[in-house]
Amino acid sequence: MKKLINAVDDVVRESLAGLAAAHPDVLRVSLDPVYVVRADAPVPGKTAIVSGGGSGHEPLHGGYVGPGMLDAACPGQVFTSPTPDQIEAATRAVNGGAGVLHIVKNYSGDVMNFEMAAELCQAQGIEVRSVVIDDDVAVENSLYTAGRRGVGTTVLAEKICGAAAARGYDLAGVEALCRRVNANGRSMGMALTSCTVPAAGKPTFSLGEDQMELGIGIHGEPGRERAALQPAREIAERLTGAVVADLPFRGGDAVIAMVNGMGGTPLLELYLVYGEVERILQRQGIRVARRLVGNYITSLEMAGCSVTLLRADEEMLARWDDPVLTPALRWGI
Repeated sequence: MKKLINAVDDVVRESLAGLAAAHPDVLRVSLDPVYVVRADAPVPGKTAIVSGGGSGHEPLHGGYVGPGMLDAACPGQVFTSPTPDQIEAATRAVNGGAGVLHIVKNYSGDVMNFEMAAELCQAQGIEVRSVVIDDDVAVENSLYTAGRRGVGTTVLAEKICGAAAARGYDLAGVEALCRRVNANGRSMGMALTSCTVPAAGKPTFSLGEDQMELGIGIHGEPGRERAALQPAREIAERLTGAVVADLPFRGGDAVIAMVNGMGGTPLLELYLVYGEVERILQRQGIRVARRLVGNYITSLEMAGCSVTLLRADEEMLARWDDPVLTPALRWGI
């Protein structure tokens, strides 16, 4: 194992300390319990948004804390859910009196711990609502979920709903918009290599030099099938085809399209894949209204990519275009 770390047990805390040092204008970090909040939290009268999950998926979620996106993020240990006390403390830290929305990826530990934290906060008089993201079309159930996994649509939901909260939407309005984003978002990913969790010290799984895994999860969970490596054009066809068929997306739809890297794929390759994806969509009469290409929800150093499509109405597009100021997404400011 070759990694830029000091000690396995200190990886997450030292990374968060570095995040805080790099972006003091945007966020601050608590290390006991561990959470990340926007620098000016709490914002009085604003609906607050909290998300979180295991570390190792950066920039998700801590990289999306700041004006126009998340008010707080709760990072667990690598590929491990945050604890209820982390989530409770973060929720209290950003509560400005207008309620808090939890955006939760559909992994059993995340769902359970966010539910426990919400109950604790509600007992203290904080109104909390939750939306579970379950957009992965690859498999119906997995090692860590009942139902579909939550993946790329999480990024889009956090941006769109964060903008809505900044615009003054009340808690019910932000929740309804988040549910609509989840209902219209679909994703699927693939891997060329495994990743290595620092505490494990060895790859999560093994792939032959001529193999790929289709439908991989962001923790290295198995996908739909292990297949012979194919050219990027055919991989894009298989990922995009599965995503389009699931909703289904239809000719005339406007979409936000994200081609996401899993952490170890160069932009040279991601833009190549994006070009293939856009050609596939154009052929089907699906209009790409907005685009995002890069590493946004990763799996440590895994090589691979995922495709996310969101059927977007005018409200979603407007909130997508609204200003955002976070370590990982910045525009309009």
